[in-house]
Amino acid sequence: MNLQAFTPNVETTGKIESQVSAVLQYLGEDPNREGLKRTPHRVGESLQFLTKGYREDPEAILRAALFEEDYRQMVVVKDIDFYSLCEHHMLPFFGKAHVAYIPNGKITGLSKIARVVDVFARRLQVQERMTTQIKECIQNTLNPLGVMVVIEAEHLCMQMRGVEKQHAKTLTSDFTGAFNRQETREEFLRLIH
Repeated sequence: MNLQAFTPNVETTGKIESQVSAVLQYLGEDPNREGLKRTPHRVGESLQFLTKGYREDPEAILRAALFEEDYRQMVVVKDIDFYSLCEHHMLPFFGKAHVAYIPNGKITGLSKIARVVDVFARRLQVQERMTTQIKECIQNTLNPLGVMVVIEAEHLCMQMRGVEKQHAKTLTSDFTGAFNRQETREEFLRLIH
């Protein structure tokens, strides 16, 4: 559970509200009927929350809990739940991220890895880019011996529309440094499954 309070920008909410009201009308709805009266406002606040990653600095999050440590074995944070919006249809995709790094004199707080995943998930995204962004952020900030990220997700743009494949999952991975060695990648994959 994210305990950090989120406060939507009132001006931005108002601008989104007027656009959502227009969209409801284009769809043949009456934005003034009882069930829809507050919908544009709620959508305005919701969209700001779902894209709050644009206003957060993932490298600063990692640096906020950076510690000198002479540990050079794999650190794995697995099964990190995330929710994102695909940039093509603005429909949700969600799943789990698995992140590993091999420290090179510095470690970060474990919760910071999960927060970095959230920062990149809370943007209009594609899974492939999100995977690489998480990897690059950790590599650039911690300068570890290697980083590997695997994301497995379900995409509602594939389940609710288009091909309508209800059980399809998408897996992506990206890695650097020590994870270029097959045995290191295989160790990580064994640990997450």
